Amino acid sequence: MDFPGGKAMDAVFYDSQRQGRFSFYMTSGGEEATAVGTAAALQPEDVIFSQYREHGVLLHRGFTLQEFAHQCFGNKHEPGKGRQMPIHYGSKALNFHTVSAPLATQLPHAVGAAYALKLQGVKACTAAYFGEGAASEGDFHAAANFASTLGAPVLFICRNNGYAISTPATEQYKGDGIAGRGASYGMASTRVDGGDARAVYAATAEARQIAVAGGCPVLIEAMSYRSGHHSTSDDSSRYRTADEMRRWRARDPVERMQKWMTHQGWWDEEQEKELRQSSRKQVVEALQIAQKEDKPPLSCMFTDVYADLPWHLKEQQAEVADFVRRHPEMLPAGMPNDL
Repeated sequence: MDFPGGKAMDAVFYDSQRQGRFSFYMTSGGEEATAVGTAAALQPEDVIFSQYREHGVLLHRGFTLQEFAHQCFGNKHEPGKGRQMPIHYGSKALNFHTVSAPLATQLPHAVGAAYALKLQGVKACTAAYFGEGAASEGDFHAAANFASTLGAPVLFICRNNGYAISTPATEQYKGDGIAGRGASYGMASTRVDGGDARAVYAATAEARQIAVAGGCPVLIEAMSYRSGHHSTSDDSSRYRTADEMRRWRARDPVERMQKWMTHQGWWDEEQEKELRQSSRKQVVEALQIAQKEDKPPLSCMFTDVYADLPWHLKEQQAEVADFVRRHPEMLPAGMPNDL
């Protein structure tokens, strides 16, 4: 099960950020069913372009808790070599493109990748995750238009969690949500309860079949709720009431799934307790290991963009080397100086 691992990771990583162990974090509380439900309906060859709350997709695909921890600490084991913010995960092996911080930039990329799959004759699709706030960006409309015009097999998966940071959906757009926009682009669309993992799975499986067999895009709007703050830089109590949050948290998607499995006789409270405890232990151990690892060497500031370092970067590299030589105390702890 991916739910308890994700719950434990969110809780422990959030607390770790608050302790100053790393700089930033975003939880996925209230939206777990959307991530895991869609991930379960996709195939390994399908390519993911996520936003920043799709931890469950990566967990389902096999990204380990240790890999999550390495990324948040930006140590030498992190594929991005510490050059990304925490929670900007990526995995080439798992067909999961690195998270991009600016909203909606991943949507046109997902369309391009889907069109490439179509031209290559690959029976797969791309999945582009975004929030209803990102649907107000120009990139959403450009992506939807290109996808429909080109017949690109892409699933646009919108997590409508009610808020774009502090702006409620009622102030973001007129009309009935995001699903209704699909028709204007000639795109099949559906709306699903984003808190019901089984419903999300069924909707995604059907959408994928349509997209791959028909060579066309499909828009899925998963109605959910962001139970936590937008990020560790946010205080959601300033723009929504405690009563509102309490009512929605009573519909927690993880507990809904747990109760359904218990009702079916597939799960019980003791198993749940043991899994949550073991998941938390694994998360804590992963953080402890990641925190002790060295940072990537200083030279990584200048690599992986050009095959041959251009003159202006050589000058900057020399400036950095000179600065660190004169001020060695400014070099971050655990970062080797190989300049």
